[in-house]
This record gives sequence, structure tokens and C-alpha cells, in this order.
Amino acid sequence: MTTAPAAHATPATPRRRDATANRSALIAAAQTVLARDPHASLDTIAQAAGLSRRALYGHFADRDSLLREVIAIGAGRFNAIAEQVDDPDPRVALAQLAARLWREASAVRASANIALDDAHVADTVRALAPLRQRIRTITRAGVVAGAFRGDVPPELLAFLIEETARATLRELRLTTADADAAVVRVVLSIAGLSWTEQVALLDTHPEILAGDAPVAPGARREGAG
Repeated sequence: MTTAPAAHATPATPRRRDATANRSALIAAAQTVLARDPHASLDTIAQAAGLSRRALYGHFADRDSLLREVIAIGAGRFNAIAEQVDDPDPRVALAQLAARLWREASAVRASANIALDDAHVADTVRALAPLRQRIRTITRAGVVAGAFRGDVPPELLAFLIEETARATLRELRLTTADADAAVVRVVLSIAGLSWTEQVALLDTHPEILAGDAPVAPGARREGAG
């Protein structure tokens, strides 16, 4: 009597691959849906991903955990920009940072929308720690060089720059024409530059508002601190 060959166990790899694909689909759907409506429900996101709400819960415990993932993805891109800004003139560096972050916020609209929601401030602050440190470094350098206002401590000035930029983003909601110029000018105003100084700076450095290519990832920044 011939014994039939033992059935081999089905490899787990396809299942893991499907799980990875589903998670990626959910994140992509969340980015697309939340870009249009930052208050979209989990049902809407799951439907956009072509999955059930039950499948979504297999990857994210609740809506907040999914939103934290979207915030983290956007923050990674924002932090990378902060690392790339390297102009030795703190005025130019701050203007470059504001303009590039605005353009990136337009690309990662979901993350930007969530970041503007007061309910997620704590998550956003933690995720953007490298960016916030870079702003403090630029601000401190500007105050020491006399390029920025010196009537308030650098740490407070950096905080004012952050909060003013955030308030401006909330008002503009990523749709206003020439918004990058508006954001740059508001930030420079808080730093202490007059409107005439801003005009002169932007005339001298038109690349700031021209969408210049960022420094390649991993490029070393001189005088980083």
C-alpha cells in the first residue's frame, strides 16, 4: 500500500505579505482621505482602502493610532527638510525652512491638516522634535549674530516663530495663492525683520520662493547644533 506524501504546511509568507499590503493600503487611503477631510471616519478610510472596518482594526486599535501613524510619516519628511537646510545666514536659513516646509505640507496635506488640529498637538510636538530643535538652533544663531530681534530670549523667540507659523498654516489651510511667500514673511516678521528687509532678502535670494531643490538626504550641514 502506497502511503500518500505528507501535505506540506502552507507557508506564512503570503499571509504576511497580504498584511503588509493591507497596512500600506490603509495608510495611503488615510493620507488621501484625511487630506480632504481631517475628520473623516474609520469607515470612510477603510472603504477607500477597499477593506472592511474589521480588517482596519487588525492593524490599528483605533482612529487615533492610525492618525499617529500618518503624523509620523509626515513628520519624517518635515524633519528631513530641517536637516537639509544649511545656509550660514540665519535669515536665509529660516526663510528656506519656512518655504520648504510649506511646500512639503502641501504634498503631505493629511499630516499638515492633522497637525493643525489641537487634539493632536502633543503627538505632533513629539514627532517634530528634530524640526523644533533646528528652529531653535537657527533662532539662537540669528539672535547671536544680531540678525534677529534680541529683546526676547532665543528660546522664547523660537517658540513664537513655531506658534505663529502654525497659526498661519491653520488660517491659510494650504489653499491660498502665494501662501509660501506669506508664510515666509510672517516668520521673518516675528524674527524681527522689517518688511523692507524681507523684500531685500527675498530679492537677493529668489531661490527661496522658486522651489529650489533641497540638499540631498544625508548631506552634512556645517555648524549643525
